[in-house]
Amino acid sequence: MLDKTEARTRLTERLTALMAQVGRIEGEFGQPLDDDFAEQAIDREDDQALDALENSALAEIEQIRAAIARLDAGSYGTCTHCGNAIAAERLNALPAAAECIDCATAGNIAKR
Repeated sequence: MLDKTEARTRLTERLTALMAQVGRIEGEFGQPLDDDFAEQAIDREDDQALDALENSALAEIEQIRAAIARLDAGSYGTCTHCGNAIAAERLNALPAAAECIDCATAGNIAKR
């Protein structure tokens, strides 16, 4: 399993980067619109893309905070669904993983 100190470091670093990204995106939203209607249309399209990026970043922030809470609670590395250990390879690839690969795969299939 991923060393818990290393996991916390990786999660914290990613959280910091995502928070900065969200701050930059929100700064972009605060920019006034151009007087040219064609430019406004382009700006609105850009806003939609930025909104999608921000939503993705906010979702990942939530996952990271939950992973840090699991570290604090001593349950990091344990599947939140079945209670089995999450494979070290999965945690190395995705430190915020809350589910083992079997439960994550089953959940994705059930959502279809």
